[in-house]
Amino acid sequence: MGKRREGRQTAIQFLFQRDLSNSQMPEALVDFWSICPVNLATREFATNLILGVIANQPQIDELIRKHSANYELHRIAAVDRNIIRVAIYEMFHCPEVPPVVSINEAIEIAKQFGTEESGKFVNGILDRIRKDLSRPARKPATPES
Repeated sequence: MGKRREGRQTAIQFLFQRDLSNSQMPEALVDFWSICPVNLATREFATNLILGVIANQPQIDELIRKHSANYELHRIAAVDRNIIRVAIYEMFHCPEVPPVVSINEAIEIAKQFGTEESGKFVNGILDRIRKDLSRPARKPATPES
Protein backbone atom coordinates (compact mmCIF):
# COMPACT_ATOMS: atom_id res chain seq x y z
CA MET A 1 0.00 0.00 0.00
CA GLY A 2 1.30 3.45 -0.86
CA LYS A 3 2.16 6.17 1.62
CA ARG A 4 -0.78 8.32 0.56
CA ARG A 5 -3.40 5.54 0.79
CA GLU A 6 -2.09 4.53 4.19
CA GLY A 7 -2.02 8.20 5.22
CA ARG A 8 -5.63 8.68 4.15
CA GLN A 9 -6.72 5.57 6.02
CA THR A 10 -4.83 6.66 9.12
CA ALA A 11 -6.32 10.17 8.97
CA ILE A 12 -9.81 8.68 8.63
CA GLN A 13 -9.20 6.41 11.61
CA PHE A 14 -8.17 9.38 13.75
CA LEU A 15 -11.07 11.54 12.58
CA PHE A 16 -13.50 8.66 13.18
CA GLN A 17 -12.16 8.26 16.72
CA ARG A 18 -12.34 12.01 17.31
CA ASP A 19 -15.88 12.15 15.92
CA LEU A 20 -17.15 9.47 18.31
CA SER A 21 -15.22 10.50 21.41
CA ASN A 22 -15.19 14.31 21.08
CA SER A 23 -11.51 14.17 22.07
CA GLN A 24 -9.53 17.39 22.18
CA MET A 25 -6.49 18.32 20.12
CA PRO A 26 -3.48 18.10 20.36
CA GLU A 27 -3.52 15.51 23.19
CA ALA A 28 -5.72 13.18 21.18
CA LEU A 29 -3.28 13.24 18.28
CA VAL A 30 -0.31 12.51 20.54
CA ASP A 31 -2.23 9.60 22.08
CA PHE A 32 -3.26 8.36 18.62
CA TRP A 33 0.32 8.29 17.34
CA SER A 34 1.42 6.35 20.41
CA ILE A 35 -0.89 3.46 19.41
CA CYS A 36 -0.70 3.81 15.62
CA PRO A 37 2.78 2.98 14.35
CA VAL A 38 3.33 4.24 10.81
CA ASN A 39 6.43 5.47 9.02
CA LEU A 40 7.34 9.14 9.17
CA ALA A 41 6.20 10.02 5.62
CA THR A 42 2.78 8.43 6.21
CA ARG A 43 2.47 10.13 9.58
CA GLU A 44 3.29 13.55 8.07
CA PHE A 45 0.78 13.09 5.25
CA ALA A 46 -1.93 11.87 7.63
CA THR A 47 -1.25 14.71 10.09
CA ASN A 48 -1.61 17.28 7.30
CA LEU A 49 -4.95 15.76 6.31
CA ILE A 50 -6.15 15.60 9.92
CA LEU A 51 -5.22 19.19 10.71
CA GLY A 52 -6.61 20.41 7.38
CA VAL A 53 -9.96 18.68 7.86
CA ILE A 54 -10.28 19.97 11.42
CA ALA A 55 -9.36 23.54 10.42
CA ASN A 56 -11.87 23.50 7.56
CA GLN A 57 -14.55 21.28 9.08
CA PRO A 58 -17.36 23.87 9.18
CA GLN A 59 -17.02 24.55 5.43
CA ILE A 60 -16.51 20.86 4.64
CA ASP A 61 -19.59 19.85 6.63
CA GLU A 62 -21.64 22.55 4.93
CA LEU A 63 -20.69 21.08 1.53
CA ILE A 64 -21.72 17.63 2.74
CA ARG A 65 -25.06 18.98 3.98
CA LYS A 66 -25.64 20.82 0.71
CA HIS A 67 -24.92 17.78 -1.46
CA SER A 68 -26.38 14.95 0.61
CA ALA A 69 -30.05 15.39 -0.13
CA ASN A 70 -32.33 13.84 2.48
CA TYR A 71 -29.44 13.01 4.84
CA GLU A 72 -28.69 14.94 7.99
CA LEU A 73 -24.95 15.08 8.67
CA HIS A 74 -25.18 13.28 12.01
CA ARG A 75 -27.16 10.45 10.39
CA ILE A 76 -24.43 9.65 7.87
CA ALA A 77 -22.35 6.75 9.15
CA ALA A 78 -19.30 8.09 11.00
CA VAL A 79 -16.86 6.21 8.81
CA ASP A 80 -18.51 7.48 5.60
CA ARG A 81 -18.71 11.02 6.97
CA ASN A 82 -14.98 11.09 7.72
CA ILE A 83 -14.01 9.50 4.41
CA ILE A 84 -16.01 12.22 2.66
CA ARG A 85 -14.42 14.94 4.83
CA VAL A 86 -10.89 13.85 3.92
CA ALA A 87 -11.73 13.67 0.21
CA ILE A 88 -13.36 17.11 0.23
CA TYR A 89 -10.37 18.59 2.03
CA GLU A 90 -8.08 17.15 -0.65
CA MET A 91 -10.30 18.30 -3.50
CA PHE A 92 -10.38 21.90 -2.31
CA HIS A 93 -7.06 22.32 -0.50
CA CYS A 94 -4.53 19.94 -2.09
CA PRO A 95 -4.00 21.21 -5.63
CA GLU A 96 -1.32 18.60 -6.31
CA VAL A 97 -3.95 15.84 -6.07
CA PRO A 98 -6.40 15.59 -8.99
CA PRO A 99 -9.98 15.54 -7.64
CA VAL A 100 -10.75 12.22 -9.33
CA VAL A 101 -7.86 10.66 -7.41
CA SER A 102 -9.34 11.90 -4.13
CA ILE A 103 -12.75 10.54 -5.13
CA ASN A 104 -11.39 7.16 -6.26
CA GLU A 105 -9.33 6.79 -3.09
CA ALA A 106 -12.36 7.65 -0.96
CA ILE A 107 -14.49 5.07 -2.78
CA GLU A 108 -11.89 2.34 -2.29
CA ILE A 109 -11.46 3.16 1.40
CA ALA A 110 -15.25 3.25 1.83
CA LYS A 111 -15.54 -0.21 0.27
CA GLN A 112 -12.90 -1.47 2.67
CA PHE A 113 -14.09 0.15 5.91
CA GLY A 114 -17.75 0.97 5.33
CA THR A 115 -20.88 -0.94 4.55
CA GLU A 116 -21.85 -2.65 1.32
CA GLU A 117 -23.41 0.63 0.12
CA SER A 118 -20.67 2.99 1.35
CA GLY A 119 -18.73 3.11 -1.92
CA LYS A 120 -21.77 4.17 -3.92
CA PHE A 121 -22.89 6.65 -1.26
CA VAL A 122 -19.45 8.29 -1.00
CA ASN A 123 -19.14 8.40 -4.78
CA GLY A 124 -22.54 10.06 -5.19
CA ILE A 125 -21.82 12.87 -2.74
CA LEU A 126 -18.26 13.50 -3.90
CA ASP A 127 -19.25 13.51 -7.56
CA ARG A 128 -21.85 16.21 -6.88
CA ILE A 129 -19.29 18.24 -4.90
CA ARG A 130 -16.71 17.82 -7.69
CA LYS A 131 -18.99 19.83 -9.95
CA ASP A 132 -18.49 22.85 -7.62
CA LEU A 133 -14.74 22.84 -8.24
CA SER A 134 -13.23 25.49 -10.43
CA ARG A 135 -10.31 23.30 -11.53
CA PRO A 136 -9.88 20.31 -13.81
CA ALA A 137 -11.00 17.03 -12.28
CA ARG A 138 -8.38 14.82 -13.88
CA LYS A 139 -5.13 16.66 -13.33
CA PRO A 140 -3.37 18.61 -10.62
CA ALA A 141 -4.18 22.29 -10.43
CA THR A 142 -1.72 24.58 -12.10
CA PRO A 143 -1.01 28.14 -11.04
CA GLU A 144 -3.42 29.33 -13.74
CA SER A 145 -6.25 26.99 -12.58
